[in-house]
Amino acid sequence: MTGQRLPLPTRDGVGPSCVGLPQGEWPTIAEFLIERFPAITREAWMARMEARDVVDEHGVPVTAQRRYQAPLRVYYYRTLDAEARIPFDEQVLFQDDQLVVADKPPFLPVTPTGKYLQESLLVRLKRKLKLDDLVPLHRIDRSTAGLVLFSVRPETRGAYQAMFPERRIDKHYEAVVPWRPGVSSVPGTYRSRLVDDDHFMRVKEEAGEPNSETRITLRKTVGGHALLELSPVTGRKHQLRVHCMALGMPIVNDPFYPVLLPPDSDDFDKPLQLLAKSVAFEDPVSGERRSFTSPRSLALPPR
Repeated sequence: MTGQRLPLPTRDGVGPSCVGLPQGEWPTIAEFLIERFPAITREAWMARMEARDVVDEHGVPVTAQRRYQAPLRVYYYRTLDAEARIPFDEQVLFQDDQLVVADKPPFLPVTPTGKYLQESLLVRLKRKLKLDDLVPLHRIDRSTAGLVLFSVRPETRGAYQAMFPERRIDKHYEAVVPWRPGVSSVPGTYRSRLVDDDHFMRVKEEAGEPNSETRITLRKTVGGHALLELSPVTGRKHQLRVHCMALGMPIVNDPFYPVLLPPDSDDFDKPLQLLAKSVAFEDPVSGERRSFTSPRSLALPPR
């Protein structure tokens, strides 16, 4: 349904979710939904249908008795029974008719995922700015703080999205890492081949043609820690975190590398020391040179 209005409006910052109906022998659409999403009770689906919160791609309500029909897309609102607030606030640094630039706190995901719905940067901004068409142009990890760019208008979104794979945007990060006495430098560039790890949440390095590249600058050292500037040339998942670990200096408070911590082990007093500090690019719509810098900063621990 690209370029078309969705059959359900955004509600409280959350757009409708969509599921396609595959070929099958379910007697009703309701029976398929109950089987497809076992975490949602039959009673909950019946209540949603009664409230006309489940519709097909044409906006026709799905009732409890409506026969199964494939292929068809069904839209509904995702909900969570209880969602704890992440105790940090985002900041809107820039807004015009095309772009929103936000500064994201750590622990807040960019988009709804898993147990996070209202507590995502996208939904918070949709509620705050009343912009139902807002879409992130890129992602940073939930643990990472800093800049995230959003597209306001669907008509120009593709032009902004193309900047990332075409490497027409300069991104700079800061990171605090452990530092060994006697070391005086870092490699100016680090390249490696990154592939999926056995655990779906992580990636790892393997031998072969490099597919990731990071430029590294040493900014400051204090005692057993250093402040690095990291400039990713490529944008692989967890690239900066894995590259720092491979160099023997895993980013401070990283919950994934080198040891994957259990879920629900967030320590709000120990955020990952990785910050998406600045971005710069030539605006593909206006032609202006734009640059944005996060007001956040990372501090080295005292000696």
